[in-house]
Amino acid sequence: MAIRIAAAQIKCIVGDLDGNVERVLAACAAADQFECDLVVFPELAITGYPPEDLLLRTAFVAAAENALSRVAAATKSCRAVVGFPQRDGDNLYNAAAVCGDGAVIAVYRKQLLPNYAVFDEERYFDSSSEPLVVEVGGTRVGVTICEDAWHSSGPVAKAVATGAELIVNLNASPYYEGRLSEREAMLEQRAIEVGVPIIYCNLVGGQDELVFDGASLAVNALGAVCGRAKQFEEDLLVIDVDTHSMLSSVAIPLQLSHEVYEALVCGTRDYVLNNHFTGVLIGLSGGIDSALVAAIAVDALGEEHVRGVLMPSRFSSPGSVTDAQQLATNLGIETFTVPIELAHVAFETMLADVFAGAEANVAEENVQSRIRGNVMMTIANKFNMMVLTTGNKSEMATGYATLYGDMAGGFAVIKDVPKLLVWELCRDRNARAGRELIPTAIIDKPPSAELKADQLDSDSLPDYTVLDPIIEGYVEGDLSIAELVAKGHDEATVVRVARMIDRNEYKRRQSPPGVRVTPKAFGKDRRLPITNLWSG
Repeated sequence: MAIRIAAAQIKCIVGDLDGNVERVLAACAAADQFECDLVVFPELAITGYPPEDLLLRTAFVAAAENALSRVAAATKSCRAVVGFPQRDGDNLYNAAAVCGDGAVIAVYRKQLLPNYAVFDEERYFDSSSEPLVVEVGGTRVGVTICEDAWHSSGPVAKAVATGAELIVNLNASPYYEGRLSEREAMLEQRAIEVGVPIIYCNLVGGQDELVFDGASLAVNALGAVCGRAKQFEEDLLVIDVDTHSMLSSVAIPLQLSHEVYEALVCGTRDYVLNNHFTGVLIGLSGGIDSALVAAIAVDALGEEHVRGVLMPSRFSSPGSVTDAQQLATNLGIETFTVPIELAHVAFETMLADVFAGAEANVAEENVQSRIRGNVMMTIANKFNMMVLTTGNKSEMATGYATLYGDMAGGFAVIKDVPKLLVWELCRDRNARAGRELIPTAIIDKPPSAELKADQLDSDSLPDYTVLDPIIEGYVEGDLSIAELVAKGHDEATVVRVARMIDRNEYKRRQSPPGVRVTPKAFGKDRRLPITNLWSG
């Protein structure tokens, strides 16, 4: 067996059929230049992933099949394995076409359809049970798609039993922290089980709340990683495979904090650019959350496409204002300053009769946040910019955020980033910059919404070192209150946090999408009823 394979780790934008065809053909041309025998593309490369209910439109599926035909017609001696949706009568398949010499040579249909977490492929696709093994350059190659590789004694084993000497696996595997190591462990196990090499080609880029990290892999028959593509970048991983060895480049994985940060950058960049916004607007409070979002936005889009807005109130400390200004200077971004005192007084005057005799509570605090949300959306509307919201996962979980206030915007960059991780990411970004990109004063100050005098987050929430592990267990682990208490958490605190999480589902349903970086994010990952009387 001697064969040269390219894993074409490309960005495929959902619905951009013409653009995706161009990207596929460009990668085919590059593979030809490397004299490859075979080039493998990500899952559903023609349509982008996930196309969701576009697949219910007959015209969309027909256009995708036509686009696949254009790719096939342009292929030469190098075989291309390209993902696309295939209609067969009343059935629709998640398929991969083996193309070469100007035609479709064979088609594989995905056998195992994931229907968990962010996946709902059973809503759209029918499954097959037939393996596909094709001969390429004298080597018998088995074709599989994503989930097919994740199960022992499954489609990979079936392909090898049919005679495959090598497996290629097309993927659209979304990122979350630590996902790369999980994939490598799975591929190691699968390759050892079947005794043949596996080439794993993954999608790269952001699609709504999902980020695809690339990091395509090649493992030999002993399960050793012999090739790894870059993370969060397009790449062409070229692998030489013979009977005894596999040779390719092996990109060094990013450290976890850096990896999460790059996922946030990738997701933000692609969301803003693919939705044709000219730039983004961020409310700079002098707090750590807005500082992290601003740094991510600058890394994603460039300082010239990021504007900060300072909206001081009577409760803003002088340090918060100067910290926000210093951050803007460090990042090189321009700012607007819009004091909200005039509007704040106006609202108090307007509501004086309605609120007469009632004790002050969070309603008065939230007026300020809603004034700021209105200012942000109005400026963004004026200059065709998108507002990036700055709430983190700890706040989204507990409802420590204001509807139509700090939750108002188009994209919630760190909505899946717990507060403790926010601090970690800021420190790591400064370390990699080799300077105080995010002022230390911002990182070190006790967190506060500054909506009343001397306010701290700890007035309303448990300490984040206590809160975040409970949120992780209750949200990501689906643990019950009793199970969390059994793990050593204080019962009263667990009950309090669980109640906050449960009763704020209605807020989260109205929040913008944001980048998924944990195994279970709010949104597609976690779908609970808003009206819900279950407790436990």
